[in-house]
Amino acid sequence: MAGVELVKRGLGQPIGSLTQLGTVRLGKRTEGRSPYIKDFVPLAGLDDLVFGGWDIFNDTAYESAAHAAVLDAPLLEKVREPLSAIKPMPAVFDTDYVRRLNGPNVKQAGSKMDKAEMLMEDIRQFRETNNVERTVMIWCGSTEVFHRPGAVHQTLKDFECGLQMNDPDIAPSQIYAYAALKSGVPYANGAPNLTTDTPALLDLARERQIPICGKDFKTGQTFMKTLVAPGLKARMLGMSGWFSTNILGNRDGEVLEDPGSFKSKEETKLSVLQQILQPELYPQLYKDLYHAVRINYYPPRGDAKEGWDNIDIFGWLGYPMQIKINFLCRDSILAAPLVLDLVLLLDLAQRAGMKGIQEWLSFYFKAPMTAPGLYPEHDIFIQLMKLKNTLRWMRGEDLITHLGLEYYD
Repeated sequence: MAGVELVKRGLGQPIGSLTQLGTVRLGKRTEGRSPYIKDFVPLAGLDDLVFGGWDIFNDTAYESAAHAAVLDAPLLEKVREPLSAIKPMPAVFDTDYVRRLNGPNVKQAGSKMDKAEMLMEDIRQFRETNNVERTVMIWCGSTEVFHRPGAVHQTLKDFECGLQMNDPDIAPSQIYAYAALKSGVPYANGAPNLTTDTPALLDLARERQIPICGKDFKTGQTFMKTLVAPGLKARMLGMSGWFSTNILGNRDGEVLEDPGSFKSKEETKLSVLQQILQPELYPQLYKDLYHAVRINYYPPRGDAKEGWDNIDIFGWLGYPMQIKINFLCRDSILAAPLVLDLVLLLDLAQRAGMKGIQEWLSFYFKAPMTAPGLYPEHDIFIQLMKLKNTLRWMRGEDLITHLGLEYYD
């Protein structure tokens, strides 16, 4: 929110945002047509965006940003006025799902269905108060503890009955997603926890013709993996091990100290290499891969996360080599442009009549949602090609295959 307000005032650049800085090639390379994405498809403008949200703490957006200390205080001060006007609505929260946080600004309604209806009323009032035509919800909350779909998630009828009966298998994020979909609002899951990737909510999204996507923003160490691993695989270089460790000191790091929340994160982080490298197809290169991920809460580091990777590879005749990566990144600085892009592209998808899982937005996620039974594509370069081809398809332009034989006829 702070970044968008700064960009709107000409006080910063939207670095990292594909929708704001990216281009899309149209036609042949010889045609020289590469408009900005924001000029090619009818995205909402930044000046048209209005922000709202829920939080378990009472801090305004300005107070929250000041506490997080991601932005320098003098820069943040320049958008104090608009951020101070954004006050959080009482949140749906359950300490069984996020064990290391608690706060006073929570809904006290009886059943989970009552809470869902309160969220729907919040959405209605937000639309009315701000006079907005369209809304998008994106989950930027803490990682909930790991759990698998249960009986309550199998059908919409079961899920709604579970809401009324306070079924313990229904997490807060699922209540938000249900409220969004019932309100006609596209939903993106930026965390690794189980939310819309259940039969009940998938059916609701299709029934209401609402686009959804997820999950778990691809920002730091996993972003590096989706850059490096496809290159190694493309050159048929083997890999015997990839050890990853992180230190971070923000609230995300604190939550991930809980083994249940870490398990949710670990599942998405570990799945990436397995699905990129495909050891079942290349057993001589990857069948014995050892892959481990560690995350440690280290308060002095704050939002400036540091990730170390040790990669053991082997080449011609099996000779071993190593790659070391030390990524000193800023978690929120990398995530902010993804959130902006997803809001704008989900809004575009809804206006284009797209519904259900939006696999073309896999570019932004560690664990992309796909149709049941279909493995996800993790190669970031293939993901980008899919995203841009979807935009070309929307506008009736030829899809780019990169075959290129016509240049040599």
